[in-house]
Amino acid sequence: MFIGHWAPALAVAAKRNKPGLGTLFIAAQLIDWAFFGFLLIGVEHMRVSPGISAMNPMDLYSMPFTHSAVGALAWGAAFGLLVWLVLRDSAAAMLAALVVFSHWVFDLLVHVPDLTLAGNPPKFGFGLWNYPALEMPLEIGLTFGALWWYVRTRRPAMVRVIALSVVLLALQAINWFGPVAPEVTPGTSYLAFFAYGLATLAAWWMGKSAQNSAAAG
Repeated sequence: MFIGHWAPALAVAAKRNKPGLGTLFIAAQLIDWAFFGFLLIGVEHMRVSPGISAMNPMDLYSMPFTHSAVGALAWGAAFGLLVWLVLRDSAAAMLAALVVFSHWVFDLLVHVPDLTLAGNPPKFGFGLWNYPALEMPLEIGLTFGALWWYVRTRRPAMVRVIALSVVLLALQAINWFGPVAPEVTPGTSYLAFFAYGLATLAAWWMGKSAQNSAAAG
Protein backbone atom coordinates (compact mmCIF):
# COMPACT_ATOMS: atom_id res chain seq x y z
CA MET A 1 0.00 0.00 0.00
CA PHE A 2 1.21 3.51 -0.79
CA ILE A 3 -1.21 6.45 -0.67
CA GLY A 4 -3.67 4.36 1.34
CA HIS A 5 -1.39 4.76 4.35
CA TRP A 6 -2.45 8.41 4.52
CA ALA A 7 -6.15 7.57 4.98
CA PRO A 8 -5.86 7.33 8.80
CA ALA A 9 -4.06 10.69 8.87
CA LEU A 10 -6.92 12.33 6.97
CA ALA A 11 -9.55 10.62 9.10
CA VAL A 12 -7.97 11.75 12.37
CA ALA A 13 -7.37 15.29 11.10
CA ALA A 14 -11.01 15.58 10.07
CA LYS A 15 -12.07 15.79 13.71
CA ARG A 16 -8.92 16.98 15.46
CA ASN A 17 -7.05 20.27 15.14
CA LYS A 18 -3.93 18.76 16.69
CA PRO A 19 -1.71 17.15 15.57
CA GLY A 20 -1.80 19.02 12.26
CA LEU A 21 -2.36 17.23 8.98
CA GLY A 22 1.28 17.58 7.95
CA THR A 23 2.41 15.95 11.19
CA LEU A 24 -0.09 13.14 10.71
CA PHE A 25 1.11 12.57 7.15
CA ILE A 26 4.62 12.10 8.52
CA ALA A 27 3.24 9.73 11.16
CA ALA A 28 1.41 7.61 8.59
CA GLN A 29 4.59 6.94 6.60
CA LEU A 30 7.12 7.19 9.44
CA ILE A 31 7.85 3.47 9.27
CA ASP A 32 8.75 3.77 5.58
CA TRP A 33 10.75 6.97 6.16
CA ALA A 34 12.77 4.94 8.66
CA PHE A 35 12.98 1.88 6.41
CA PHE A 36 14.39 3.78 3.46
CA GLY A 37 16.83 5.52 5.77
CA PHE A 38 17.98 2.16 7.15
CA LEU A 39 18.16 0.85 3.59
CA LEU A 40 20.63 3.61 2.74
CA ILE A 41 23.00 2.68 5.56
CA GLY A 42 22.61 -1.09 5.20
CA VAL A 43 20.66 -1.80 8.39
CA GLU A 44 17.59 -3.15 6.57
CA HIS A 45 17.44 -4.65 3.10
CA MET A 46 15.33 -5.27 0.03
CA ARG A 47 16.02 -6.49 -3.51
CA VAL A 48 14.26 -6.60 -6.85
CA SER A 49 12.67 -10.01 -7.34
CA PRO A 50 10.31 -9.98 -10.36
CA GLY A 51 7.25 -12.13 -9.78
CA ILE A 52 7.38 -12.12 -5.99
CA SER A 53 3.92 -10.55 -6.19
CA ALA A 54 1.69 -9.41 -9.02
CA MET A 55 1.97 -5.71 -8.17
CA ASN A 56 5.28 -5.19 -6.38
CA PRO A 57 8.59 -6.76 -7.45
CA MET A 58 10.42 -5.76 -4.27
CA ASP A 59 11.51 -8.55 -1.94
CA LEU A 60 11.48 -6.92 1.50
CA TYR A 61 13.50 -9.67 3.07
CA SER A 62 15.03 -7.90 6.08
CA MET A 63 13.26 -5.08 7.95
CA PRO A 64 13.08 -6.14 11.62
CA PHE A 65 13.33 -2.66 13.10
CA THR A 66 10.59 -0.98 11.06
CA HIS A 67 8.15 -3.58 9.78
CA SER A 68 7.83 -5.84 12.79
CA ALA A 69 4.81 -5.29 15.01
CA VAL A 70 7.09 -4.57 17.97
CA GLY A 71 9.14 -2.15 15.90
CA ALA A 72 6.03 -0.36 14.64
CA LEU A 73 4.75 -0.02 18.21
CA ALA A 74 8.11 1.42 19.27
CA TRP A 75 8.13 3.96 16.43
CA GLY A 76 4.55 4.89 17.30
CA ALA A 77 5.39 5.34 20.98
CA ALA A 78 8.43 7.48 20.14
CA PHE A 79 6.47 9.68 17.75
CA GLY A 80 3.60 9.97 20.21
CA LEU A 81 6.06 11.05 22.91
CA LEU A 82 7.49 13.69 20.59
CA VAL A 83 4.00 15.02 19.86
CA TRP A 84 3.24 15.12 23.58
CA LEU A 85 6.47 17.01 24.33
CA VAL A 86 5.54 19.62 21.72
CA LEU A 87 1.79 19.92 22.31
CA ARG A 88 1.31 18.66 25.90
CA ASP A 89 -1.84 17.00 24.60
CA SER A 90 -2.21 13.34 25.59
CA ALA A 91 -5.06 12.65 23.16
CA ALA A 92 -3.12 14.13 20.25
CA ALA A 93 -0.06 12.08 21.20
CA MET A 94 -2.07 8.85 21.36
CA LEU A 95 -3.73 9.50 18.01
CA ALA A 96 -0.37 10.23 16.39
CA ALA A 97 1.03 6.97 17.79
CA LEU A 98 -1.96 5.02 16.46
CA VAL A 99 -1.54 6.57 13.01
CA VAL A 100 2.08 5.40 13.01
CA PHE A 101 1.07 1.86 13.95
CA SER A 102 -1.72 1.83 11.35
CA HIS A 103 1.04 1.56 8.75
CA TRP A 104 1.91 -1.98 9.89
CA VAL A 105 -1.76 -3.00 9.95
CA PHE A 106 -2.34 -1.74 6.40
CA ASP A 107 0.86 -3.41 5.21
CA LEU A 108 -0.38 -6.67 6.70
CA LEU A 109 -3.31 -6.54 4.28
CA VAL A 110 -1.30 -6.09 1.09
CA HIS A 111 2.19 -7.49 1.62
CA VAL A 112 3.14 -11.02 0.76
CA PRO A 113 4.50 -12.65 3.93
CA ASP A 114 7.44 -10.44 4.91
CA LEU A 115 6.19 -8.79 8.11
CA THR A 116 7.12 -10.16 11.52
CA LEU A 117 5.93 -9.78 15.07
CA ALA A 118 9.35 -9.11 16.59
CA GLY A 119 11.90 -9.34 13.75
CA ASN A 120 12.15 -13.10 13.37
CA PRO A 121 9.98 -15.68 11.52
CA PRO A 122 7.21 -16.55 11.13
CA LYS A 123 6.41 -13.91 8.56
CA PHE A 124 2.95 -12.57 7.85
CA GLY A 125 1.06 -10.86 5.04
CA PHE A 126 -2.35 -11.43 3.47
CA GLY A 127 -0.99 -10.74 -0.01
CA LEU A 128 -3.50 -8.39 -1.63
CA TRP A 129 -0.65 -7.30 -3.91
CA ASN A 130 -1.41 -10.52 -5.76
CA TYR A 131 -4.98 -9.36 -6.43
CA PRO A 132 -4.86 -5.98 -8.21
CA ALA A 133 -8.61 -5.96 -8.83
CA LEU A 134 -9.07 -5.89 -5.06
CA GLU A 135 -6.06 -3.88 -3.93
CA MET A 136 -6.36 -0.99 -6.37
CA PRO A 137 -9.97 0.03 -5.61
CA LEU A 138 -9.37 -0.60 -1.89
CA GLU A 139 -6.41 1.80 -1.85
CA ILE A 140 -8.17 4.49 -3.85
CA GLY A 141 -11.38 4.06 -1.87
CA LEU A 142 -9.65 4.31 1.52
CA THR A 143 -7.63 7.36 0.53
CA PHE A 144 -10.28 9.39 -1.20
CA GLY A 145 -13.02 8.30 1.16
CA ALA A 146 -10.93 9.72 4.01
CA LEU A 147 -10.15 12.84 1.96
CA TRP A 148 -13.88 13.31 1.26
CA TRP A 149 -14.60 13.05 5.00
CA TYR A 150 -11.85 15.57 5.75
CA VAL A 151 -13.15 18.03 3.15
CA ARG A 152 -16.75 17.61 4.29
CA THR A 153 -15.80 18.21 7.91
CA ARG A 154 -13.04 20.81 7.72
CA ARG A 155 -13.88 22.59 4.42
CA PRO A 156 -10.36 23.50 3.24
CA ALA A 157 -9.79 25.59 0.12
CA MET A 158 -10.79 23.51 -2.90
CA VAL A 159 -7.76 24.51 -4.95
CA ARG A 160 -5.61 22.97 -2.22
CA VAL A 161 -7.79 19.85 -2.10
CA ILE A 162 -7.35 19.48 -5.86
CA ALA A 163 -3.59 19.99 -5.54
CA LEU A 164 -3.29 17.24 -2.93
CA SER A 165 -5.53 14.94 -4.97
CA VAL A 166 -3.39 15.43 -8.08
CA VAL A 167 -0.20 14.75 -6.12
CA LEU A 168 -1.61 11.58 -4.57
CA LEU A 169 -3.00 10.24 -7.84
CA ALA A 170 0.24 11.01 -9.69
CA LEU A 171 2.36 9.29 -7.07
CA GLN A 172 0.09 6.24 -7.03
CA ALA A 173 0.04 6.02 -10.83
CA ILE A 174 3.84 6.07 -10.91
CA ASN A 175 3.95 3.44 -8.19
CA TRP A 176 1.55 1.16 -10.05
CA PHE A 177 2.42 1.76 -13.69
CA GLY A 178 5.85 3.41 -13.80
CA PRO A 179 9.04 1.66 -14.89
CA VAL A 180 10.69 -0.61 -12.34
CA ALA A 181 14.37 -0.11 -11.58
CA PRO A 182 16.42 -3.26 -12.22
CA GLU A 183 18.12 -3.03 -8.84
CA VAL A 184 17.96 -1.27 -5.50
CA THR A 185 20.29 1.73 -5.30
CA PRO A 186 20.61 4.80 -3.04
CA GLY A 187 18.33 6.50 -5.56
CA THR A 188 15.55 4.15 -4.43
CA SER A 189 15.57 5.76 -1.00
CA TYR A 190 15.95 9.29 -2.31
CA LEU A 191 12.97 8.82 -4.63
CA ALA A 192 10.88 7.54 -1.73
CA PHE A 193 11.88 10.52 0.41
CA PHE A 194 10.92 12.89 -2.40
CA ALA A 195 7.51 11.25 -2.84
CA TYR A 196 6.72 11.23 0.89
CA GLY A 197 7.95 14.79 1.27
CA LEU A 198 5.91 16.07 -1.68
CA ALA A 199 2.70 14.48 -0.40
CA THR A 200 3.34 15.78 3.12
CA LEU A 201 3.97 19.30 1.83
CA ALA A 202 0.73 19.22 -0.19
CA ALA A 203 -1.20 17.91 2.82
CA TRP A 204 0.29 20.58 5.12
CA TRP A 205 -0.67 23.28 2.58
CA MET A 206 -4.23 21.99 2.38
CA GLY A 207 -4.47 21.71 6.14
CA LYS A 208 -3.42 25.34 6.60
CA SER A 209 -6.66 26.42 4.90
CA ALA A 210 -8.96 24.13 6.88
CA GLN A 211 -11.52 25.46 9.33
CA ASN A 212 -11.41 24.69 13.01
CA SER A 213 -13.08 21.31 13.46
CA ALA A 214 -15.38 22.53 16.21
CA ALA A 215 -16.61 25.38 14.01
CA ALA A 216 -16.79 23.19 10.92
CA GLY A 217 -18.51 20.23 12.52
